[in-house]
Amino acid sequence: MKVCHLYPELLNLYGDRGNVMAFARRCRWRGLGVEVLPVNPGDPVDFREVDFLFLGGGSDREQNLIARDLEKRRDLLQAAVEDGLVVLAICGGYQLLGRYYRTLEGRVIPGLGLLDLYTEAGRKRMIGNVVIELEIEGEPVRVVGFENHAGRTFLGPQVSPLGRVLVGCGNNGEDGTEGARCRNVFCSYLHGPLLPKNPRLVDYLISLALARRGLPADLAPLDDSLENAAAEVMLRRLLK
Repeated sequence: MKVCHLYPELLNLYGDRGNVMAFARRCRWRGLGVEVLPVNPGDPVDFREVDFLFLGGGSDREQNLIARDLEKRRDLLQAAVEDGLVVLAICGGYQLLGRYYRTLEGRVIPGLGLLDLYTEAGRKRMIGNVVIELEIEGEPVRVVGFENHAGRTFLGPQVSPLGRVLVGCGNNGEDGTEGARCRNVFCSYLHGPLLPKNPRLVDYLISLALARRGLPADLAPLDDSLENAAAEVMLRRLLK
């Protein structure tokens, strides 16, 4: 399994690299070999050879720094996405996959336009623990995380929400949605990091990556009692 971590030095708010660690570790625990490819501005990468791509969160400054480099990769990334590449984008990375991000001053940071969504800065930050409910293979699954963002993201008709908000603000604090999904691209505002807190979601992404390769996607179960117990504590606290 080849894992591409885009801009690990610039997009790593709140320990977002833990998502890459969780994906790789759960693969290795099952005997699946993993190669993690850190890709920084100017570094070559062939997205056709990648099984899982991660794009983390960053401030407006970091997004500006990588926007030009990311634009140069747009066509190749779009082709890989259309071919079913599994992508997880968090917070700032999520925003960059959309059409644009408009700052409070009215300056527009262009996105890649790979997803039908846009983001506008708000004056009030949305901060706190979050619970969302999403669907994995037809089953409702509750996911926990932490949000800290001023951007308010709105989805177009070509994109589905990742989940619906049970606790917290989500995409914009208005419409009850959190994150976005289109093909095998998953986007979210949830830090934490997201994947170590939610093993069912990690395994779903691994299964999708294996299926794209034409490999068996049924994963051997792991002992997730510690992760599930930690999530249950948060669910009881937040859903009381």
